[in-house]
Amino acid sequence: MSYNGSGTFNINTTGQPVVAGTVITATAFNLLTADLATGLTTAITKDGQTATTARIPFAQGINSTLVTDATNTTSGSIITAGGVGIAKALYVGTTANVTGVATFSAQPIFSSLTASSAVATDASKGLVSVTNTGTGNNVLATAPTIASANLTTALTIASASGTVGQVLTSGGAGAAPTWSTVGATPGGSTTQLQYNNAGAFGGISGVTTDGTRMTASTTIGVGGATPSTSGAGITFPATQSASSNANTLDDYEEGTWTPIDGSGASLSFTSTEATYTKIGRFAFFEFQVVYPSTASGADTRVNGFPFNNVDNYEGKPGVCIVSGFTSGFIQQKQGQGGGYIVTASGSNVTNSQASTRTVRCAQYYTTT
Repeated sequence: MSYNGSGTFNINTTGQPVVAGTVITATAFNLLTADLATGLTTAITKDGQTATTARIPFAQGINSTLVTDATNTTSGSIITAGGVGIAKALYVGTTANVTGVATFSAQPIFSSLTASSAVATDASKGLVSVTNTGTGNNVLATAPTIASANLTTALTIASASGTVGQVLTSGGAGAAPTWSTVGATPGGSTTQLQYNNAGAFGGISGVTTDGTRMTASTTIGVGGATPSTSGAGITFPATQSASSNANTLDDYEEGTWTPIDGSGASLSFTSTEATYTKIGRFAFFEFQVVYPSTASGADTRVNGFPFNNVDNYEGKPGVCIVSGFTSGFIQQKQGQGGGYIVTASGSNVTNSQASTRTVRCAQYYTTT
């Protein structure tokens, strides 16, 4: 009968138990030895001669006195040609070597994870390395996209072309970058401002800085104006580029102009001298002319002002002196480039009153 299916070994009952003083029959003896043979054959031999034909349940687990680490599939305390199913937690006291693929049905939790080489982590897969303390290469896929890269130390590109001092220059969307040479040291002196001089740094000789303020020893052009080649100052464009900002100076101009007779008497002035200066919207002018001998009774009028007056009244304060006759001012009209010579009492001076006299005038007014 041997084992009863529950692990209990039963002796065959035929001819058993043996009674003292009786003859043991061959049948009873043979049945006994056959049962013993079956039982021993079914048992697991300690030297590994037999293999089990069914799973063996171990109620108290398995203890092994073997202390050699497993280094492959044929070493260690437990060797199996099939898989290992573990219903509870697995504890590995030292190193777990996995030569194949480890598949996790749920997100694993790694504590005290230290990479032996640089790794790329993915929080959505449950693999998060707060601090990557490893060294080595982090191999990226072909044409990777690196978003919001933050490199706090040097980035080394292995086997990259280019030479010392060159930089990578973008080739545009979809194009490969190229190596470009940048001057190893700035051009010019220490304090000069730098500019791109055909791919190398160059120093602007007339502009220096102490790191806070800028100093220009030459001219500076604004509004697209070509800087003057003489002196030092700010060059404005020939045509004003007006700004709507109240704190922006958008025009400056100075020069000479030619006073002409606007009375209708076709007079020709002599010894003329006339200059002007325009700062923003204000124009300042002065002139000196000598009237010819004339008996014309028309009111004096001098035209040719460098800019038209835009005031909705008769100009800004000024002064006019008619030598040996009177003093007064220039009376302008809105939108006109000239004005009448008026006495201090408000009377117009006629051409005959100014005949052969020197007239000197100065005034400022508002322009566009």
